[in-house]
Amino acid sequence: MLFGFLLAPPALRDPAMYECRAIKSISGLSCSGLWGCTTPVNMCAKKIPFLGQYTPYPAQMKTAYLAAALAVLRPRQLSAATPSSLPYWQRLSKRTMAQDFVTRFAPSPTGFLHIGGARTALFNWLLAKHNGGKMLLRIEDTDRARSTQEAVDALIDGLTWLELDWDGEPVSQFGRLHRHKEVVDQLLESGAAYRCYATSEELTQMREEQKAAGLPPRYDGRWRDRDPSEAPEGVAPAIRLKSPLDGETVIDDEVQGRVAFPNKDLDDLVIMRSDGTPTYMLAVVIDDHDMGVTHVVRGDDHLTNSAKQALIYKALGWDIPSMAHIPLIHGPDGAKLSKRHGALGAEAYREMGYLPAAMRNYLARLGWSHGDEEIMSTEDMVKWFSLDAVGKSASRFDFKKLENLNGHYMRSTGDADLLKHLKVYLSHVVGGETVLSWLADNEATALAALPGLKERAKTLVELTESASYLWRQRPLDLDAKAEKILDADAKKALSDLHDVLSAVPNWEAEALEAAVKAYAEEKELKLGKVAQPLRAALTGRGTSPGIYDVLVALGRDESLGRISNQG
Repeated sequence: MLFGFLLAPPALRDPAMYECRAIKSISGLSCSGLWGCTTPVNMCAKKIPFLGQYTPYPAQMKTAYLAAALAVLRPRQLSAATPSSLPYWQRLSKRTMAQDFVTRFAPSPTGFLHIGGARTALFNWLLAKHNGGKMLLRIEDTDRARSTQEAVDALIDGLTWLELDWDGEPVSQFGRLHRHKEVVDQLLESGAAYRCYATSEELTQMREEQKAAGLPPRYDGRWRDRDPSEAPEGVAPAIRLKSPLDGETVIDDEVQGRVAFPNKDLDDLVIMRSDGTPTYMLAVVIDDHDMGVTHVVRGDDHLTNSAKQALIYKALGWDIPSMAHIPLIHGPDGAKLSKRHGALGAEAYREMGYLPAAMRNYLARLGWSHGDEEIMSTEDMVKWFSLDAVGKSASRFDFKKLENLNGHYMRSTGDADLLKHLKVYLSHVVGGETVLSWLADNEATALAALPGLKERAKTLVELTESASYLWRQRPLDLDAKAEKILDADAKKALSDLHDVLSAVPNWEAEALEAAVKAYAEEKELKLGKVAQPLRAALTGRGTSPGIYDVLVALGRDESLGRISNQG
């Protein structure tokens, strides 16, 4: 590309006329001679617009890259509408901006996808989709004691169930340790960080003295400006960032607004421990930068972290991504959502019979709104989502609202799709294997019964219970209400109904209903005195879906067999 650039007309070769947009992304090339950038070429965040990813190229560049060079190196636009002081992603064309719009979901593997984390993932996903960008997935697994493969699998499983996809392969933060150490060396060399040889005992004593003096606990900078020759032998140092001692660090948060942090309160934070492992503060900055993240959306419990991370960005001379800190989710009592409020992990909601679309809709409304809309399709949420409609106050999780919303999605979901969700649910609950085995040979029967079943069920748990009459084996076990219904008079009616229904030529709901009503009129019985014994005999329960739907779903032979067992 540089060769092609040098072949360009003189008017197009003046580096002062151009901004660096993407040329640094090509491996094997360095633009430091033109733009004074020392960023490793394979780590440049400004990805090539027409490729959208990091791609290695041979050192011998073809002249065809002249067009690419001219596409990413354009004369500066100095109009008031696009001031050069704006972040680079705000100054790109619409096409380039969409390709460079990158969010990320970066959970720590704890054994499940926390429902608050699920909402964070959803907001990142919606923001990326709305802007035609990407959402990346990074597993922050530097805590090796907790970061098991099972825990990582649980995160992936939760996101997959919620149908929140991500671009590319998941990135392991622990797998980037060499890169983190490389940046620490860069900070040490530039003087932006220093080695601290204070022992844990010294640090403990320092904090106790500060506490006794009524001061907030803070590192006192004892190794900040000391001569390295004073370092004690045999002591592995921690690496600290040399933070500014005065002034303030300002975060212009897209949800919280302008938030200022006095630098004196931010401390010389540790960026690498004495055992050579990076801290969260350092690793997240490097990873976000290297992954080209333009928007960081996370819980507002990270707001203070953003100021500390901003100091690291500034020390490295990197652009700070746009920040948005969303409020946490509280329980119905207003306290932070915890185990005592009920389910915390996404997998628990799957086992409680909720549908992914209902969960996405409900979680989106926990903190974000679009007018008075309560029920929103995923397509509508993608079209409408924006950070300026995210509130600052914590939202309360209301299980009753979730259940009612799920009931809507149960009724509105197509039968074939609902059956797919039922199978997923059954594959994760005790006893589900038996039902799945029955479904393998009776899917048509289940589909025929679903229209009546889903009208009365708010969850897949309720749907499974209502549909259980389909796979129960004769003779049916009766619940207490069914046993009470099936007295001597009921059994006599069932015996008669067996003969009546056997004579129905077309086993369809209308014909069956007409036959049952005709029998009731002939015997001068209320319809309930006939329908209730039928229900008990056919399902073994005192309550069920519509009795004629049950007859049709079971079919002629099975229906008459069950009536005969009780008649």
